[in-house]
Amino acid sequence: MLISLFRLSLFLIIVMVFAWGVSYLASNDNKIIGSTIIEISGFEYSISPTQLLLFLGLMILAVWIFLKIASLFLAVLRFINGDETAVSRYFSRNRERKGYKALSEGMMALASGEGSAALIKAKKAEKYLRKPSLTNLLAAQAAEIAGESEHAEEIYKELILDPTTRFVGVRGIMKKRLSEGDTDTALKLAEKAFSLKPKHEETQDVLINLQTLASDWRGARKTLKAKMKYGNLTQDVHKRRDAVLALSEAAEITETDKKTDTQVMAIEANRMSPDLVPAAVLAAREHLADSKKKNAIKVIKKAWESQPHPDLAAVYSEIFEEESQEEREKGFKLLAKMNSKHIETKTMMAEMYLQAEDFPSARRSLGDSYETSPNVRTLTIMAAIEKGEGADDNVIRKWLTKALAAPRGPQWVCENCSTIHAVWRPTCFNCNALDTLAWMDAPEVKEELTLGNEKLPFVLDVLNSEGSEADQINFQVEENSAELENIEVDEAKSKS
Repeated sequence: MLISLFRLSLFLIIVMVFAWGVSYLASNDNKIIGSTIIEISGFEYSISPTQLLLFLGLMILAVWIFLKIASLFLAVLRFINGDETAVSRYFSRNRERKGYKALSEGMMALASGEGSAALIKAKKAEKYLRKPSLTNLLAAQAAEIAGESEHAEEIYKELILDPTTRFVGVRGIMKKRLSEGDTDTALKLAEKAFSLKPKHEETQDVLINLQTLASDWRGARKTLKAKMKYGNLTQDVHKRRDAVLALSEAAEITETDKKTDTQVMAIEANRMSPDLVPAAVLAAREHLADSKKKNAIKVIKKAWESQPHPDLAAVYSEIFEEESQEEREKGFKLLAKMNSKHIETKTMMAEMYLQAEDFPSARRSLGDSYETSPNVRTLTIMAAIEKGEGADDNVIRKWLTKALAAPRGPQWVCENCSTIHAVWRPTCFNCNALDTLAWMDAPEVKEELTLGNEKLPFVLDVLNSEGSEADQINFQVEENSAELENIEVDEAKSKS
């Protein structure tokens, strides 16, 4: 807007200066320069400066007209000699020049964010060029910037009719539907755009996101394969994401009780990405359902080596559920060797010994984890160990109080938007990104103590074991403030 105003002001200033200069010369011709004398065939002509300027201007105009007539004459000669389009090209050349000028000005206006100006230039370019494949695209984008979405959609529909611009039209309407939240229509348009231009990376990403949103895991896997085929995805990333999609498909099949299909998909997902914890858990459970304990153990060990996780420990515990304590301890020690220094390994062994009521071994297994990595689980285990060893109720309550203020520990967190998920999902429910959930420490928020998927099956049994009412510990998060104050007073007395 300011640029246009500046141009108009500059034009008016130039016109005013020119008019003033002509007027000044006309009234002061002889005073300033004097007259110009031209001698032709013995005759002398006296010309004032104003007349000289007008004469030069007329000469330039005459030359321009002569060149135009000469060009037209040459075009007629070419037409007579057999060039049928010579005359039409002569008349259209000027229109094309004006049209391309308007087109370039429209593109500049579009780049500057001036939607209305770009739309005007697009209409002018179409008037001279009559090439909708060029001008409609500019007009559609200009209409979007100007906020005329309905007009933009009409132009995109016109683009669909032309095979050369069909992809652009489909993509434009698809993005409009996405902005409106109409994902069903957007999915169909994305599929059409993908069929028109399968190598287009943006279309691939949009289609995969919409397919996962619609739980079309099989379709998403096909699109993912095409993405790798056309060089838009590396092979290792493809294997990982394909495993995620296969796992999601397996989980969906499980709900329909198609056992064989579930086994196939779960094992396939685990084969493609052995470190994917949910895939390992599902594959191990499917092996257990077929009484293939060795296969289940192999799957758990492979996953534990790269990513120890409470869900893996829970499935591993099911494998040895009917075994003797000696065999159970032997099996857990073999798993612990896969990643012995990890805090999850120490926690797993402590829980195993708690179930066997071997409290000194549980304390040794946990080590100093409650000091180096204090969280809800490690501190609660310490409370269970103290109770099992007959410690005073106040000591146990102190551990539980510390657990209330301790970090939750690792959770499923989206690496893209940092959203916390209670359970693993193939896509983040907040940003819909695929395969972005990682088992990691999350920003702490004030919430009730819930053990969730990593609940302590052994700890709860110890804390809630049968005994006299005085020995029963009310293991709840919702302790009132007065109770906490009493604990703090007791701590102060014991220190004194």
